[in-house]
Amino acid sequence: MSDLILFWHRRDLRISDHTGLAAAREKSPKIVGVFCLDPQILQSDDIAPARVKYMIGCLQSLQERYRQVGSQLLVLQNDPVVAIPKLAAALQAKAVFWNWDVEPYSQRRDLAVIDALKTQGIEFLNYNWDQLLHSPTEIFSGAKTPYTVYTPFWKNWITKSKAKPVKILENITGLTEKEEKIAQQMGTINLPTAEDLGFIWDEELIISPGELAAQTRLDNFVKSAIYEYQEQRNFPAVDGTSQLSAALKFGVIGIRTIWQTTIEALAHSHSEEVNASIQTWQKELAWREFYQHAMYHFPTLADGAYRDIFKKFPWQNNEEYFQAWCEGKTGYPIVDAAMRQLNQTGWMHNRCRMIVASFLTKDLIINPQWGEKYFMQTLIDGDLSANNGGWQWSASSGMDPQPLRIFNPVSQTQKFDAEAEYIRQWVWELRSVDSEYLITGKIPPLECHRVNYPKPIVDHQKQQALFKQLYQQQKQRE
Repeated sequence: MSDLILFWHRRDLRISDHTGLAAAREKSPKIVGVFCLDPQILQSDDIAPARVKYMIGCLQSLQERYRQVGSQLLVLQNDPVVAIPKLAAALQAKAVFWNWDVEPYSQRRDLAVIDALKTQGIEFLNYNWDQLLHSPTEIFSGAKTPYTVYTPFWKNWITKSKAKPVKILENITGLTEKEEKIAQQMGTINLPTAEDLGFIWDEELIISPGELAAQTRLDNFVKSAIYEYQEQRNFPAVDGTSQLSAALKFGVIGIRTIWQTTIEALAHSHSEEVNASIQTWQKELAWREFYQHAMYHFPTLADGAYRDIFKKFPWQNNEEYFQAWCEGKTGYPIVDAAMRQLNQTGWMHNRCRMIVASFLTKDLIINPQWGEKYFMQTLIDGDLSANNGGWQWSASSGMDPQPLRIFNPVSQTQKFDAEAEYIRQWVWELRSVDSEYLITGKIPPLECHRVNYPKPIVDHQKQQALFKQLYQQQKQRE
């Protein structure tokens, strides 16, 4: 057996601030990365072309990073339960390391890989929760139970000391020429393109792939937008967010690196307003962890509602309404703008994610799982835990002490797009329509006809009343 350690990358496509790689480096200087294109994931019906293209770009970057430090990243395309142990055995690897994940499928898959490695006597290490500042086994309530409400989670989470970034992987070696030939015989391939895998995305990505691009995006955000984040994050026409969600999804930047930048920003702050903005961003990072902890402790969240009242809710599920929502043709300008941004860029502003999710569930009375799936089919940053948590929050079906939350598209427009800048940016046919009509949603029928824009497919007030009625009826049945 050699001193080779295979590091199995999944949602950690970088070599800096990487706890798993740091642990591997302590064991051996011979470290080779491996990424497995998992058919079960790629052949599922909730994969977004933009996300695959971004992932492939991140893998290209990671291959280059490995070359720079003297090693390589191998690529497999097969069931990882078979491919990873097979490759490790053929290369006589000392161990296979990887970082643990919270998602139900990932945990089942990883346990199967562990069993296969054990039968071959190959060491493994998978206890690192590299994508989190605190593992799900670390944060509990006073009753020693997982949190199901965010605010007490945050109050506990923020008191815990946070690890600092770990140093970049360096001074390592890779496979010999003989070992490279063995790896090829075991099924390693050249990294395919997204198109090779059947995913076509011709639009520009909202964030360039890779570790260095993510670091640049973080640096630029911390230099400017973070200081006004508390206010600016709510306005979709303003570039007021970090747009690092895709980078976090694929782990091309370390969460400890991000947290450290917030600490440094607070140290240079000279006002309570700036402190509040930085802490607001910290709270968003904590929301991300809250949803991942929830998915770990309550894996059935991936299959449906958390609250019993919504497990058998009488959703109306009008397919024509759903199609109009998907295409951004509901007749509600702020909703349509948001859906068109999603369809054209693979990304949507978070304020708008809440607006369109509320509209689908509370106005159209459609099962939130329909919207949750469509988001996963389109979002560049589609992440099971975050997406599921956001949809359950908007649908009132999740871990939320407020039983009913209904967003009014008109009031949301008036608060957060008062000049209709965002609407005009994405709904091109409305660019010549007066702002007064756009922010009130009361576009005259003749004007709708002139610009070929649909009339509202439902009446918000009536649908709101209907939803509340259905909710009360369901509540009485429980």
